[in-house]
Amino acid sequence: MTESRILTLAAIEDLAFRALVAAGTSEQNARPLAIATAATEADGVASHGLAYIPIYAEHVQCGKVDGQAKPVLDHPRPGVVTVNAATGFAHPAIDLGFEQLVPLAGAQGVAALSIRNSYNCGVLGYHTQRLARAGLVGLGFTNAPASIAPSGGSKPVVGTNPISIAVPGADGEPSILIDQSASTIAKSEVMKRAREGKSIPVGWALDKDGEPTTDPNLGLQGSMAPSGGYKGVGIGLLVEIMAAALSGATLGIHAAPFSGTAGGPPRTGQFFLAIDPGATSGPGAASGSGFASRIADLVRAVHDQNGAHLPGDGRKGKRAMAQQKGVEISMTTLNKIYALVSEED
Repeated sequence: MTESRILTLAAIEDLAFRALVAAGTSEQNARPLAIATAATEADGVASHGLAYIPIYAEHVQCGKVDGQAKPVLDHPRPGVVTVNAATGFAHPAIDLGFEQLVPLAGAQGVAALSIRNSYNCGVLGYHTQRLARAGLVGLGFTNAPASIAPSGGSKPVVGTNPISIAVPGADGEPSILIDQSASTIAKSEVMKRAREGKSIPVGWALDKDGEPTTDPNLGLQGSMAPSGGYKGVGIGLLVEIMAAALSGATLGIHAAPFSGTAGGPPRTGQFFLAIDPGATSGPGAASGSGFASRIADLVRAVHDQNGAHLPGDGRKGKRAMAQQKGVEISMTTLNKIYALVSEED
């Protein structure tokens, strides 16, 4: 049985922050990533939580990501904000962009943020949730190095390329949070199974010959299985258009891998749309009440069914539990991070 320890969310954030700084990340860049790491653990997405900190640290040290980068913001059009992440972490670049995006969407009804020369943004839904908490409908797109082959092909052309939408709720939390990749499962889950020496279910990945495999290492050498077949490829292409082509970022076919130390910065991108429902939803739009009542009806239609749930319900429940009781973290992960922190000391 794997040993573990319960940590509070504050302790998770502090540990992630100290490890990132010890690896050579500036405090200004480490803090947003540490906050996101704690939030991700709270939501139960362990594959993108503390387990990723040693990888982030390694990538700072090998130059795949610039821990000292200073993102640069531009405002080229009234409804558009752009940020050059300067090969640094996505999180501080997104923070910088959101400072402009949120008030801009409130003033104009809709606004867009594009980010280029970026890195893995972690859980995309973490970022769109923040827009929903500001009373906005948030759509997010992020591209990744190519890992999904097109329909009828065998060579990857698009990444797992997540898409997310978060809808504001009456309690200040997202009432609906859709966060899904173009693949059947996030590539990080396959990587996690490979690190742990565990098999993967059939349908997660294909080997280099395009055949289903339960070996995560063969899957990583081949391609991820698209969610819903050709429909998943379509989602991957949509995200590639939004997060790479429209953002001025590197296409997945040209991006260095997120994993390992070879290849230099991936220079991928993110794209966010923020919409004020009070500006678009018709009668009652000034207060957004019409939109809110329609969303409430939609949510009720699902929750009134015994056993039915909405995307995001699971994360919301885990978040509430984590805030009260903390999160169980494996000692294998903690020991890797303690080693980084002790190097600082």
